[in-house]
Amino acid sequence: MSETPANTTDDHGFSIKTRKRWPWVVGGAVVILGVVAAIAIPLLNPAKSPNEVAGATLVVVTADGNASEQALVQFVAEKVAPKYGITVAYKGLADSNTLNRAVSDGTVAGTVYQHKLWLGQVLEANPDFKEEAATAVFRWGFGIFSDKYTDVNQIPDGGRVSIYSDPANEAQGLWLLERAGLITLKDGVNKWQATVDDIATNPKNLEFVLLDFAAQSRALPDLAAAVGYTEYYLAAKVPLSQQIFAPAAPDEFAGQLTIGSTYATTENIKALVAAFKDPLVQEFLATDPAVKNILLPLDAK
Repeated sequence: MSETPANTTDDHGFSIKTRKRWPWVVGGAVVILGVVAAIAIPLLNPAKSPNEVAGATLVVVTADGNASEQALVQFVAEKVAPKYGITVAYKGLADSNTLNRAVSDGTVAGTVYQHKLWLGQVLEANPDFKEEAATAVFRWGFGIFSDKYTDVNQIPDGGRVSIYSDPANEAQGLWLLERAGLITLKDGVNKWQATVDDIATNPKNLEFVLLDFAAQSRALPDLAAAVGYTEYYLAAKVPLSQQIFAPAAPDEFAGQLTIGSTYATTENIKALVAAFKDPLVQEFLATDPAVKNILLPLDAK
């Protein structure tokens, strides 16, 4: 978990922006330096992807500024990757399109930035991208927060409850509210694509407020409750004691190692996937304070 405010650099890839194409040829010369400066990765368009070169450094990217995901990648780089004969490095990039394009074209090896449903939205918006979820790695901490109530049953009739404004995480918020017994969704609805229009029953007549990631945590004093990612509340200095309901997220919302489909069968990428599947990764997620309560192991209950 596994977005910040829409169109910022610290999101989970949960904002999709259309990126303008750079001019490739000026006076017959290929414009490389401008693109390198744009995403700060050398050899953006090498003749051969590092994914295909034995001994090359395999860069795994996340949204710039995401400390927990950076800690995970750096742990894999230092403690796990050598077991599989590969060199891994971390890089933060600006936004969802930038990092997903870099994964798709082989500039970087992968990302641990998103769950399958978000990846699906990215691919729908960018049909030229060639990416796939290679393996689940962790679960993002995700729950109901309130600074007024200590139990979901205390949320009053007509209470204002916030869920996220992007489609994938709106669905996750509704799943959690249903799990908490506050709403039910219509029969036959795909719960992983549900919107507020798919609510069947709302016994407390809750008012739903759709907000982006950072705005939601800032708005908590004005809400009865809000459903969101733990990391944004901790970053906003909201104590974990104000998380009043937080079951483990379902498999559909597990953070995935996403790779470029073109490179899935290369020896480098096969080794990278094996490294992220290593049991040491789950041990790290369960015990390391750098990710505590933010990135949870896959067996979290």
